[in-house]
Amino acid sequence: MTAQELRSIIAAGLGCEHLEVDGDGRHWQALVVSAEFAGLRTLQRHQRVYATLGGRMQTDEVHALSIRTFTPAEWAAHPH
Repeated sequence: MTAQELRSIIAAGLGCEHLEVDGDGRHWQALVVSAEFAGLRTLQRHQRVYATLGGRMQTDEVHALSIRTFTPAEWAAHPH
């Protein structure tokens, strides 16, 4: 799997205002900004991202995914 493929999978399942995906083909990092995260705790946000992957985590197609999540307002206030 490529970073672009993983990015497309996440974007297809979650309305993203901003999405960055980087990794080595097995270990991935994703930064996801979505209005859908409003009112959700961190665990719930991560579950929403994992849900976009379907069974890809169980089949080891995506071995590891580190996620940082923000709402658009949080992202606007975040130094980057």
